[in-house]
This record gives sequence, structure tokens and C-alpha cells, in this order.
Amino acid sequence: MADKISRKKFLKNSALGLLGIYTLPKTFSKNYINKITGENKIMDYEWIFNKRPYTDDEAKTLLANVIDAETSDWHYNTHHKGYVTALNTIEKGLQTADKSKANGNYSEYGELKRRFTWNHAGTVLHDLYWQNLGGDGDISKAPEIQKAINDNFGSFENWKTDFKAACMSAKLSGWGVLTLDSLYSGRLINVMADEHHYGAIWGGIPLVACDVFEHAYYHKDGPGRAKYIDNFINSIDWTRVNDRFKKYS
Repeated sequence: MADKISRKKFLKNSALGLLGIYTLPKTFSKNYINKITGENKIMDYEWIFNKRPYTDDEAKTLLANVIDAETSDWHYNTHHKGYVTALNTIEKGLQTADKSKANGNYSEYGELKRRFTWNHAGTVLHDLYWQNLGGDGDISKAPEIQKAINDNFGSFENWKTDFKAACMSAKLSGWGVLTLDSLYSGRLINVMADEHHYGAIWGGIPLVACDVFEHAYYHKDGPGRAKYIDNFINSIDWTRVNDRFKKYS
């Protein structure tokens, strides 16, 4: 008589079979299996520190016109990574936080949720920031986004003027973001975001994100935010932006 299969093994095998049908991120698949089988359950999701499209050594020279070599290292490996580390700490905390004590003044659950938004937005924008950099600023290599910018702003020069103004208008900690307003108008809009999320729009897909927190440029340019923004624009890899635009438009 064949051995009886345990419930846990059955669930695990069933989950593996189901996930084999679909193409899902590796981390999601692992966490999903752990969740339904109860194996090694620490958190519902593990946030990943994504790689840049170039190595750390390449970044030191590739990004030299925008940020210095030291900033290219600690901005990514310490500052950016810190947001991901915090997300995972918050994810763990949310599993045990007492939801029944949530209120508008103070609760552990509320503060974790608040810091979740901050760290999630910081991670997303920094991922995009590094993807944007490393190019030569030539938008003619990106015909679809070039046309969309011309249609929405009149010309590439008009877009640059508006984008720079958005970046300059952010507080001492903020971002300028070229955003696809996917849920409402379908337009391209230059959004000014204080910190990581104040000013962001629901359903907006960020396409170009310029970090204007002082830590991003002071080590090289001091208070010269305008110079830093110009150098950022001139170093955008528009082929990557074009691919992202085509994916979400």
C-alpha cells in the first residue's frame, strides 16, 4: 500500500505545481509556498535590494559628471539599501502589531504603516534614479518617449525647463519626477514630490526621477542644485526610459 502523503507535503507540491504554470518572481513564489504550508514563516513578503544596471566600479566613472565616486557608492550601498532593510523590518513588525489599538493619535500599527509608505517610495524612486543615469542625454535614441514629450510639452527643451523647475521647487528633501498619469488623463506630467511621496499622484507611473535631497549632490556640487539637475538631465539613458514608457503606456 502506497505511503500516505502528509497534508503539508500535499500543499507544498500543489503550490509548486500551480506556480509552475505561471511566471512569478522567485521571491514571491518562495514566500507564497511558505505562507500556505507554514514553513519558515517569518514575514509575508521579503523586499529585495535591486541591482543597478552597472557595477559599483562602473558607476564611479559612468556617473562622474553627476555625482562623485564616493557618493555613487554610499548613496546606493548605504542610503538606498537602508530603505529596503527598513521595509523588511516593518514587514516583520506588521505581523505582530496590535491592529485593535490603531487610532489617529498614536499606535504601533499606524507608525509602521506610515514609515512603510516612506521607505517604499524611497526604494522605488531610488531604483528608478539609478536606471535613469548612465546615458548621454540623447533623446533621439528613444522615439516613443520623444514623441510623447513633444506632444505633451511642445518640445524637448520645454520639457527640460519644466522638469528643472519642478526639481528646483522641491524642498531640501525631495524629487522631480516625470510621471505618466495612467489612471486619469494619460498625460506626461512633471511632478514635484517633497520627501518621497508628498505631491505624488495616484496611478502615476514614474519614468524619470531626479533625487534632489541634499545628500545626492552636496558632496560634489555643494549648494549648486541647478548645476546638478543640468548634469542629471544630460546623463539620462533615454533608451531605458523609452522601454519603461512602452511597458506602461
